[in-house]
Amino acid sequence: MSVPAQLRYSKEHEWVKIDGSKAYIGITEFAQSELGDIVFVELPEVDADIAVGEVFGNVESVKTVSDLYAPVSGKVVEINEELSDSPELVNESPYEGAWMIAVELSNPEEVEALLDAAGYEALIAE
Repeated sequence: MSVPAQLRYSKEHEWVKIDGSKAYIGITEFAQSELGDIVFVELPEVDADIAVGEVFGNVESVKTVSDLYAPVSGKVVEINEELSDSPELVNESPYEGAWMIAVELSNPEEVEALLDAAGYEALIAE
């Protein structure tokens, strides 16, 4: 199971890639494998404010619907439009093609509270 070292991770299985003051957010390979085939992704509107721990959208698979929890706080500046037509990208490319939202960070220190790759690997091994 892939856990890229350059990313940070939440205990709710979201990943965060920091690019300057922007954070790209998606779900981990582990999460998508647990969910099964993704059939629908619901994301917030651009300009929506999100806060750590709050639900910002959901992912629907053939098995269930799962909430997406914000790993960082900020304003949504981009959404991955491709996911509305091709939700299967979440299964095929969870770290590259299937980023979900980009957020302008309002509190960059929140990133430090996220797990690094080793911490996330330990979490999913439990």
